Amino acid sequence: MLLLMATMLPALRHIDCWIFDLDNSLYPASTDLFALIDVRMGEYISRLLGCDREEARRVQKQYFRDHGTTLSGLMAANGVDPHEFLDYVHDIDLARISADPDLVSAVDRLPGRKFVFTNGDERYARRVLDRLGLANLWDGLHDIHAMNYVPKPNPASYAAMCERHAIDPARAVFVEDMARNLAPAKALGMTTVWIDNGSDHGSHDADPAFIDYTTHDIGAWLTEILRNEND
Repeated sequence: MLLLMATMLPALRHIDCWIFDLDNSLYPASTDLFALIDVRMGEYISRLLGCDREEARRVQKQYFRDHGTTLSGLMAANGVDPHEFLDYVHDIDLARISADPDLVSAVDRLPGRKFVFTNGDERYARRVLDRLGLANLWDGLHDIHAMNYVPKPNPASYAAMCERHAIDPARAVFVEDMARNLAPAKALGMTTVWIDNGSDHGSHDADPAFIDYTTHDIGAWLTEILRNEND
């Protein structure tokens, strides 16, 4: 541990908690895993509402914009069971994602505790983490069920995560591909990292006032901050 602290970027040596978003953050947005989920969402909504795929897609995107997640909209407007919905839409083939050895090594070397904070559910998240070679590197996972279905960027979900896991925001880093999701973390006092990697709507509402670091590749950024400052 002392060696890790000695090689950490000086500005981050006070950090003892690392919090990561999952989708399009711990794997590249270019893999477009969400496209597979998107198809499943469309099928679910089409069946639920008895409408064609075009109308289902309109409803899906409207709910996402208005409620933060499609699920939140479906629960509010249609009384959907979240477990049923998430089981259906996350039943996808994960073959298009794979482990990045540099990212795995960097996450493993980070000093302090490590968490995943996702608007998805834990069952899906653990499947993805296993595929990425990251399954055994976490101290906890805060998912949409733990948020009581109030998704990021609602500030209450961030506060609840910190309380549940005894996280001091002033000593925590939060890493996200959706810039707008960083604002509540910054308001709590966290150090924020935006992964600007081309995620759909990723740059929406991006503001330097709540973004401390920006990277296109989280594995490369973590490797860089862990590099000995004398190298």
